[in-house]
Amino acid sequence: MTFSEPPTAAAVEKYIREILRAHPCSKSFSAGKSVLGRKISVLTLGEAKGGTLFAGATHGSEWLTSLVLLRFFDELCSSFERGTRFYGIDPCRALSRRGVAVLPVLNPDGVEINLRGTKAAPACAERLQRLSGGNFARWNANACGVDINHNFEAGWDSLQEMEHAAGIYGPAPRQYGGPRPFSEPETRAACGICSTMNVSRLYSLHSQGEEIYWYYGPHTPILSRDIAHEFASACGYSVASPTGMASHGGFKDWFIESFGRPGFTIEIGRGENPLPISDFDEIYKKLAPALALALVM
Repeated sequence: MTFSEPPTAAAVEKYIREILRAHPCSKSFSAGKSVLGRKISVLTLGEAKGGTLFAGATHGSEWLTSLVLLRFFDELCSSFERGTRFYGIDPCRALSRRGVAVLPVLNPDGVEINLRGTKAAPACAERLQRLSGGNFARWNANACGVDINHNFEAGWDSLQEMEHAAGIYGPAPRQYGGPRPFSEPETRAACGICSTMNVSRLYSLHSQGEEIYWYYGPHTPILSRDIAHEFASACGYSVASPTGMASHGGFKDWFIESFGRPGFTIEIGRGENPLPISDFDEIYKKLAPALALALVM
């Protein structure tokens, strides 16, 4: 699959339709809707219950992660149908053990706002203009000005203290965790997927830095560290620990704390967000072997 345009909501739905037409083995469902009513779509291959979940575009400016996951899923389906190896992995054998779900865009409103500014949300254009100062290049939040990766219930009190220390008390382009945990429909959709599908592994893709975060508190499984190092060896990324406000409130933090299963944040690429689409091929080539390895770890 090649990409001729950034992942606006319309483009993502077009890409998903193309995948479903090309690969009868794949399925899709809606996990919910965003604040502005945009669909949060999930693609699945194999028995998704108890499977591995890959999630992208939690932050609006990190939309390149969605394209990585769409190509990954498309290539995986092709290998599965042909019975050929996928970056050294036997996909038929891997998927007989544990299926795959891909959520390419968790925050569709945030991506649209980053790409199109107030045109993405005419109903709240005045508020978005005020919050952003007219600069949407670094917009990470959803349409309410809530950072989805601060809205999960994981170290909530500590995270609020950090936000307040940084002068963040209300809606903002980034780093405001919301009025309470799970206040946003996007956050609730992510939680619903994990609970309904009984997800066994979570890989949440962000950008940038080429780092892998694997630890969150005493419920972190012992094998998570080994998985992180295997993943890092496959793509040349570093195993690291988040700092500051990135230390709490995230999707993988909540997943580990709630389920006691391996969860990871993967920071793809290097540079300044949003990473340009011209970086896509190089980023994908480097990361794809690790994503394939995640199918069997």
